[in-house]
Amino acid sequence: MQKDTIIIRQEQPKDYAAVEMLTREAFWNVYCPGCSEHYLAHVMRAHKDFIPELTFVAECGGEIAASIMYMRSWLEDDAGNRMETLSFGPISVHPDHQRRGLGKRIMAHSFEAAAAMGYPAVVIFGNPENYVSSGFKSCKRYNVTIEGGAFPTALFVRELREGALDGRHYVYRESDVCELLLPEKVEEFDRQFPPKEKAWMPSQEKFYIYSHSTVG
Repeated sequence: MQKDTIIIRQEQPKDYAAVEMLTREAFWNVYCPGCSEHYLAHVMRAHKDFIPELTFVAECGGEIAASIMYMRSWLEDDAGNRMETLSFGPISVHPDHQRRGLGKRIMAHSFEAAAAMGYPAVVIFGNPENYVSSGFKSCKRYNVTIEGGAFPTALFVRELREGALDGRHYVYRESDVCELLLPEKVEEFDRQFPPKEKAWMPSQEKFYIYSHSTVG
């Protein structure tokens, strides 16, 4: 296999350890000193909202260089009607392969698969520079808020079917999977990996700003 050959395929049980290591490398010190995303990848596979059919890895040169994992989420209108949607995360690209378009490729592959399964939209939290070029738009453009009516700067929507969201007001309801991220459990799990230094990075302040701001 040529080193630059990229194969995108569904994650298999034999990939679990490699995906968790990849996720740790991709997120270490990005949003906080250390990270919890590798533990999330570990525990979310057994959660009721996990969608294994939409969990993919990208192999580059025979090694896993990127991963994307999906959970169910919902948009609820003012009458209480719920539309089942998707949310992904973690999406991980190994630092050695970042800024080469691999994240966009694995996202695009997953969007095609999700649309074929009939899902109407993907709703995520993230940094705009990572997602707007892949078709995501501010939640305000689709009248999607969180509970209380705010339009978070970091909340984005991508329709998988044009017109799937018809302009009515929706409240985003995410899976409760993140309730599993207990600090003591994260620390216990992380001790299974080679030691890494926790440190402050400028990206952590950017994350704080995005996650604590709204679109006016």
